[in-house]
Amino acid sequence: MTNMVKRGWVSLALLLFGGSLAQAGEKCPASQDQLVKALKSSVKASGGPSNGGLDNHMWAAVVARDGIVCAIARTGNNVGDQWPASRGIAIAKATTANGLSLPKFALSTANLWAAAQPGGYLYGAITAAPADPTALYAGPSESYGTPTDPALGHAAGGSVVFGGGLALYNGAGIQGGLGVSGDTSCGDHNVAWRTRHALGLDKVPGGPTNKHNDAIIYDVGSNGKSKSGFGHPTCGHKEADVAKQIGASADNAGK
Repeated sequence: MTNMVKRGWVSLALLLFGGSLAQAGEKCPASQDQLVKALKSSVKASGGPSNGGLDNHMWAAVVARDGIVCAIARTGNNVGDQWPASRGIAIAKATTANGLSLPKFALSTANLWAAAQPGGYLYGAITAAPADPTALYAGPSESYGTPTDPALGHAAGGSVVFGGGLALYNGAGIQGGLGVSGDTSCGDHNVAWRTRHALGLDKVPGGPTNKHNDAIIYDVGSNGKSKSGFGHPTCGHKEADVAKQIGASADNAGK
Protein backbone atom coordinates (compact mmCIF):
# COMPACT_ATOMS: atom_id res chain seq x y z
CA MET A 1 0.00 0.00 0.00
CA THR A 2 1.46 3.37 -1.01
CA ASN A 3 1.91 6.21 1.46
CA MET A 4 -0.67 8.24 -0.47
CA VAL A 5 -3.28 5.50 -0.11
CA LYS A 6 -2.45 5.11 3.59
CA ARG A 7 -2.91 8.82 4.16
CA GLY A 8 -6.19 8.63 2.29
CA TRP A 9 -7.47 5.88 4.58
CA VAL A 10 -6.42 7.81 7.67
CA SER A 11 -8.13 10.97 6.44
CA LEU A 12 -11.30 9.04 5.62
CA ALA A 13 -11.30 7.38 9.05
CA LEU A 14 -10.94 10.72 10.79
CA LEU A 15 -13.72 12.20 8.67
CA LEU A 16 -16.14 9.33 9.25
CA PHE A 17 -15.31 8.45 12.85
CA GLY A 18 -13.77 11.60 14.28
CA GLY A 19 -16.87 12.47 16.30
CA SER A 20 -17.31 9.00 17.75
CA LEU A 21 -13.60 8.76 18.54
CA ALA A 22 -13.72 12.05 20.41
CA GLN A 23 -16.76 10.94 22.40
CA ALA A 24 -15.12 7.61 23.22
CA GLY A 25 -11.95 9.39 24.30
CA GLU A 26 -13.84 11.60 26.70
CA LYS A 27 -15.13 8.55 28.59
CA CYS A 28 -12.00 6.41 28.24
CA PRO A 29 -10.28 5.39 31.48
CA ALA A 30 -6.88 5.47 29.71
CA SER A 31 -5.56 7.41 26.74
CA GLN A 32 -3.82 5.79 23.78
CA ASP A 33 -0.44 7.10 24.93
CA GLN A 34 -0.99 5.86 28.48
CA LEU A 35 -1.97 2.40 27.24
CA VAL A 36 1.04 2.14 24.91
CA LYS A 37 3.43 3.13 27.69
CA ALA A 38 1.86 0.82 30.29
CA LEU A 39 1.74 -2.16 27.90
CA LYS A 40 5.29 -1.80 26.63
CA SER A 41 6.61 -1.55 30.19
CA SER A 42 4.83 -4.83 31.00
CA VAL A 43 5.98 -6.97 28.03
CA LYS A 44 9.46 -8.49 27.79
CA ALA A 45 9.66 -8.13 24.02
CA SER A 46 9.35 -4.35 24.41
CA GLY A 47 11.71 -3.99 27.37
CA GLY A 48 9.52 -5.09 30.30
CA PRO A 49 9.74 -8.15 32.59
CA SER A 50 8.91 -11.72 31.66
CA ASN A 51 5.32 -12.91 31.98
CA GLY A 52 6.49 -16.49 32.54
CA GLY A 53 5.05 -17.67 29.24
CA LEU A 54 6.27 -17.22 25.68
CA ASP A 55 7.19 -13.52 26.08
CA ASN A 56 5.77 -12.52 22.69
CA HIS A 57 4.88 -9.05 21.49
CA MET A 58 1.29 -8.31 22.53
CA TRP A 59 -1.92 -6.34 22.01
CA ALA A 60 -3.99 -4.47 24.57
CA ALA A 61 -7.40 -2.83 24.36
CA VAL A 62 -9.47 -0.67 26.69
CA VAL A 63 -13.23 -0.23 26.64
CA ALA A 64 -15.19 2.42 28.48
CA ARG A 65 -17.95 1.41 30.89
CA ASP A 66 -20.49 1.45 28.06
CA GLY A 67 -18.44 -1.12 26.14
CA ILE A 68 -17.11 1.28 23.51
CA VAL A 69 -13.54 0.55 22.44
CA CYS A 70 -11.52 3.65 23.27
CA ALA A 71 -7.82 2.69 23.17
CA ILE A 72 -5.86 -0.05 21.39
CA ALA A 73 -2.11 -0.65 21.50
CA ARG A 74 0.52 -3.10 20.34
CA THR A 75 4.14 -3.54 21.42
CA GLY A 76 5.64 -4.48 18.05
CA ASN A 77 6.45 -1.95 15.35
CA ASN A 78 4.38 -3.79 12.74
CA VAL A 79 0.98 -5.46 12.92
CA GLY A 80 2.48 -8.89 12.23
CA ASP A 81 5.01 -8.65 15.06
CA GLN A 82 2.31 -10.02 17.38
CA TRP A 83 -0.38 -12.60 16.63
CA PRO A 84 -2.87 -10.79 14.35
CA ALA A 85 -5.83 -12.70 15.81
CA SER A 86 -4.99 -11.45 19.29
CA ARG A 87 -6.14 -7.91 18.51
CA GLY A 88 -9.77 -9.04 18.39
CA ILE A 89 -9.23 -11.32 21.40
CA ALA A 90 -7.86 -8.42 23.45
CA ILE A 91 -10.94 -6.34 22.62
CA ALA A 92 -13.23 -9.24 23.53
CA LYS A 93 -11.43 -9.75 26.85
CA ALA A 94 -11.83 -6.07 27.74
CA THR A 95 -15.49 -6.24 26.77
CA THR A 96 -16.11 -9.39 28.84
CA ALA A 97 -14.33 -8.22 32.00
CA ASN A 98 -16.14 -4.89 31.91
CA GLY A 99 -19.49 -6.46 31.07
CA LEU A 100 -19.40 -9.02 33.89
CA SER A 101 -17.97 -6.80 36.64
CA LEU A 102 -19.85 -4.50 39.00
CA PRO A 103 -18.93 -1.34 40.93
CA LYS A 104 -18.13 -3.40 44.04
CA PHE A 105 -17.23 -6.80 42.59
CA ALA A 106 -14.74 -7.60 39.83
CA LEU A 107 -14.54 -10.73 37.71
CA SER A 108 -11.51 -11.27 35.51
CA THR A 109 -11.87 -13.38 32.39
CA ALA A 110 -9.65 -15.93 34.17
CA ASN A 111 -12.31 -16.23 36.90
CA LEU A 112 -14.85 -17.35 34.26
CA TRP A 113 -13.02 -20.39 32.88
CA ALA A 114 -14.37 -23.06 35.24
CA ALA A 115 -18.01 -21.95 35.10
CA ALA A 116 -17.92 -21.80 31.29
CA GLN A 117 -16.98 -25.48 30.86
CA PRO A 118 -19.63 -28.05 29.83
CA GLY A 119 -22.05 -28.49 32.72
CA GLY A 120 -21.01 -25.21 34.30
CA TYR A 121 -23.40 -22.39 35.11
CA LEU A 122 -21.82 -20.14 32.45
CA TYR A 123 -21.59 -22.77 29.72
CA GLY A 124 -22.32 -21.07 26.41
CA ALA A 125 -21.20 -17.64 27.66
CA ILE A 126 -18.77 -17.27 24.76
CA THR A 127 -21.76 -16.92 22.41
CA ALA A 128 -23.43 -14.19 24.48
CA ALA A 129 -21.90 -11.13 22.80
CA PRO A 130 -20.70 -11.91 19.27
CA ALA A 131 -17.89 -9.77 17.92
CA ASP A 132 -18.74 -7.26 15.19
CA PRO A 133 -16.39 -7.97 12.25
CA THR A 134 -17.34 -4.72 10.54
CA ALA A 135 -16.12 -2.71 13.51
CA LEU A 136 -13.01 -4.86 13.91
CA TYR A 137 -11.73 -5.08 10.37
CA ALA A 138 -12.69 -1.92 8.48
CA GLY A 139 -9.86 0.19 7.13
CA PRO A 140 -6.22 -0.76 6.47
CA SER A 141 -4.52 -3.27 8.73
CA GLU A 142 -1.60 -0.88 9.19
CA SER A 143 -3.87 1.24 11.39
CA TYR A 144 -4.49 -1.57 13.88
CA GLY A 145 -3.19 -0.65 17.31
CA THR A 146 -2.86 3.04 16.44
CA PRO A 147 -4.99 6.14 17.19
CA THR A 148 -6.90 5.48 13.92
CA ASP A 149 -7.72 1.82 14.59
CA PRO A 150 -11.16 1.18 13.01
CA ALA A 151 -12.51 -0.50 16.16
CA LEU A 152 -12.19 2.73 18.14
CA GLY A 153 -15.53 4.36 18.88
CA HIS A 154 -17.44 1.12 18.37
CA ALA A 155 -18.88 -1.58 20.62
CA ALA A 156 -16.88 -4.33 18.89
CA GLY A 157 -18.12 -7.01 21.32
CA GLY A 158 -16.81 -10.51 21.84
CA SER A 159 -16.78 -12.92 24.80
CA VAL A 160 -13.71 -14.66 26.25
CA VAL A 161 -13.49 -17.03 29.23
CA PHE A 162 -9.75 -17.40 29.78
CA GLY A 163 -7.05 -15.18 31.27
CA GLY A 164 -6.15 -11.69 30.09
CA GLY A 165 -9.20 -9.52 30.78
CA LEU A 166 -9.59 -7.25 33.83
CA ALA A 167 -12.07 -4.60 34.91
CA LEU A 168 -10.65 -1.13 35.59
CA TYR A 169 -11.21 0.71 38.89
CA ASN A 170 -9.94 4.14 39.89
CA GLY A 171 -11.10 4.16 43.53
CA ALA A 172 -14.40 5.84 42.69
CA GLY A 173 -15.87 2.80 40.95
CA ILE A 174 -15.56 0.76 37.78
CA GLN A 175 -14.41 2.69 34.74
CA GLY A 176 -14.27 0.05 32.00
CA GLY A 177 -12.20 -2.96 31.03
CA LEU A 178 -8.72 -3.94 29.84
CA GLY A 179 -7.90 -6.87 27.58
CA VAL A 180 -4.44 -8.22 26.76
CA SER A 181 -3.61 -10.96 24.27
CA GLY A 182 -0.69 -12.43 22.37
CA ASP A 183 0.77 -15.07 24.68
CA THR A 184 -0.54 -17.99 26.73
CA SER A 185 -3.75 -17.07 28.53
CA CYS A 186 -1.88 -17.31 31.85
CA GLY A 187 0.86 -15.03 30.55
CA ASP A 188 -1.79 -12.64 29.25
CA HIS A 189 -3.27 -12.41 32.74
CA ASN A 190 0.12 -11.44 34.19
CA VAL A 191 0.67 -8.75 31.56
CA ALA A 192 -2.86 -7.40 32.08
CA TRP A 193 -2.26 -7.30 35.84
CA ARG A 194 0.96 -5.29 35.38
CA THR A 195 -0.58 -3.03 32.75
CA ARG A 196 -3.60 -2.23 34.93
CA HIS A 197 -1.28 -1.38 37.82
CA ALA A 198 0.84 0.85 35.58
CA LEU A 199 -2.33 2.70 34.57
CA GLY A 200 -3.27 3.22 38.22
CA LEU A 201 -6.62 1.52 37.61
CA ASP A 202 -6.25 -1.47 39.96
CA LYS A 203 -8.26 -0.17 42.94
CA VAL A 204 -10.36 -3.36 42.93
CA PRO A 205 -13.04 -3.21 45.66
CA GLY A 206 -13.98 -6.88 45.75
CA GLY A 207 -13.91 -10.16 43.88
CA PRO A 208 -14.18 -13.94 44.16
CA THR A 209 -10.78 -14.63 45.72
CA ASN A 210 -9.67 -14.74 49.35
CA LYS A 211 -7.82 -11.51 48.55
CA HIS A 212 -11.15 -9.92 47.63
CA ASN A 213 -9.98 -9.21 44.11
CA ASP A 214 -10.04 -10.70 40.59
CA ALA A 215 -6.73 -12.59 40.66
CA ILE A 216 -6.32 -15.86 38.80
CA ILE A 217 -7.00 -18.99 40.88
CA TYR A 218 -4.97 -22.06 39.93
CA ASP A 219 -7.09 -24.77 41.51
CA VAL A 220 -8.13 -26.93 38.57
CA GLY A 221 -7.40 -30.55 39.41
CA SER A 222 -6.44 -33.49 37.23
CA ASN A 223 -10.15 -34.15 36.72
CA GLY A 224 -10.53 -30.76 35.06
CA LYS A 225 -12.67 -29.39 37.90
CA SER A 226 -12.06 -26.20 39.87
CA LYS A 227 -12.38 -26.51 43.65
CA SER A 228 -13.53 -22.91 43.99
CA GLY A 229 -15.69 -22.71 40.87
CA PHE A 230 -13.63 -19.71 39.71
CA GLY A 231 -10.44 -21.55 38.75
CA HIS A 232 -8.23 -21.54 35.67
CA PRO A 233 -5.79 -24.23 34.47
CA THR A 234 -2.05 -23.64 34.39
CA CYS A 235 -0.43 -23.14 30.99
CA GLY A 236 2.70 -25.27 31.21
CA HIS A 237 5.40 -22.65 31.67
CA LYS A 238 6.33 -20.37 34.59
CA GLU A 239 3.26 -18.11 34.49
CA ALA A 240 2.00 -19.28 37.89
CA ASP A 241 5.35 -18.45 39.50
CA VAL A 242 5.29 -14.93 38.04
CA ALA A 243 1.66 -14.47 39.06
CA LYS A 244 2.56 -15.33 42.65
CA GLN A 245 5.48 -12.90 42.61
CA ILE A 246 3.38 -9.96 41.40
CA GLY A 247 0.24 -10.76 43.40
CA ALA A 248 -1.79 -11.71 40.33
CA SER A 249 -2.90 -15.09 41.72
CA ALA A 250 -4.84 -16.30 44.75
CA ASP A 251 -4.87 -19.66 46.51
CA ASN A 252 -8.62 -20.07 46.71
CA ALA A 253 -11.96 -18.32 46.39
CA GLY A 254 -13.18 -15.93 49.04
CA LYS A 255 -15.67 -16.86 51.71
